[in-house]
Amino acid sequence: MKMIIAVIRPEKLQAVKDALKGVGISGLTITHVVGRGEQGGIQFSSRVGSITLDEIEKVKVETVIDDGKVESAVAAIRAAATTGSPGDGRLFILPVEQSMKIREI
Repeated sequence: MKMIIAVIRPEKLQAVKDALKGVGISGLTITHVVGRGEQGGIQFSSRVGSITLDEIEKVKVETVIDDGKVESAVAAIRAAATTGSPGDGRLFILPVEQSMKIREI
């Protein structure tokens, strides 16, 4: 099994959820997070000066799936989340040794 962690733009959340549902993945954990990537934030300038926002709102979507679904899940997330601009997000794929439902102990 693998855990896929996707850090995406908030406005792309519904598209990513729909895309994952389309490839048969329904179990998700969604967390609203803040952070910054390689670009170091966004700088705004006006007549009175400039300000840098270095903590940008993102959404973290996590799912644990069988190894055979990883490629289709990654393709679905990338297709749904991309805008082609810096700040589209990041994907992490981690091995999961074991997963169990609490109620079945």
